Amino acid sequence: MDKWNRIYREAGDAIPDPAPVLADNAHLLPKSGLALDLACGLGGSALLLAQRGLETHAWDISPEGIGRLDGYAGRLGLTVHAETLDVVGNPPAEESFDVIVVSRFLDRSLPSFIVKALKPGGLLFYQTFTREKAAGIGPTDPAYLLETNELPRLFGSLRLVFYREEGLIGDLTLGTRNQAFFVGRKD
Repeated sequence: MDKWNRIYREAGDAIPDPAPVLADNAHLLPKSGLALDLACGLGGSALLLAQRGLETHAWDISPEGIGRLDGYAGRLGLTVHAETLDVVGNPPAEESFDVIVVSRFLDRSLPSFIVKALKPGGLLFYQTFTREKAAGIGPTDPAYLLETNELPRLFGSLRLVFYREEGLIGDLTLGTRNQAFFVGRKD
């Protein structure tokens, strides 16, 4: 937690951007419902969800990140229910959210809880770092890096709506590299 508090403390005052998997696929969001930005960090995705009219919750282990998110939401006049919470020890309850967003966070004990936490028809927007990286960004520990095509396997019970993982194919200076992007729907 100390590491993340330090990182978020040094992040500057600019409003954080949402996860690209959410921003690029925001047209899939429902008009209303309950949303969760899980392991939200500074909460850029939570802010987008709240702007889109969803009742938004944001959970992160870092009190610094949650405090900063509260400040951003206040500046934008948005309501975000931000909570300091260990998401691994306290996963969301079954059928509690219409939308869940996870970005740059991987704990392989959580996928079944995340799927169960989605209401029928609910959407999961997930992106995180892969082992096949064109640039040296993100974690280096394989425990926190996806294997090739791992997200569709982890969330195989969801209907695949969108998936992108470019790996090390083609011109490595172009495209979306270093991460995998997944949107799935609970039918």
